[in-house]
Amino acid sequence: MADKKKGITPSGVTARKARKGLRRSKTLASRRLSREEVQEAESVLEELAQLRPRRRSDCAQGPRPCPWVSCKFHLYLDVNPESGSIKLNFPDREVWEMTETCALDVADRGGITLEEVGEILNLTRERIRQVEVAGLEKLQNEYQQVHGAHDPTLD
Repeated sequence: MADKKKGITPSGVTARKARKGLRRSKTLASRRLSREEVQEAESVLEELAQLRPRRRSDCAQGPRPCPWVSCKFHLYLDVNPESGSIKLNFPDREVWEMTETCALDVADRGGITLEEVGEILNLTRERIRQVEVAGLEKLQNEYQQVHGAHDPTLD
């Protein structure tokens, strides 16, 4: 029986509880900035560019949680370069409340389970598995293009 007010089936309630109370990611659409806003943003970015780490070695021992949310390896948000939209991966948390903030820190630790990756990225285990399969397919296609032949050991 579905709850008509919220449109949630009993199985949907169970699935939501399985997510351990985390809200789904939220995407914020970009808007066109005025010329003055663009100039102000550029001046702020120029000032911050001198403080910002340039290499992994510059930030590996830096403060955690990492304050550089605009870094492409930061887990708090993602920016779509084509549309300019911003995806908040953890809309119900502040950056300083996160246990992991840098994908490079996670990679440095070594292999972890799909469940752990899902918890870090606020995604389900199944979605992580799908992303993994897609990534492996891309790598296999790239390998085949470079080497020109099908390698049966990759199947």
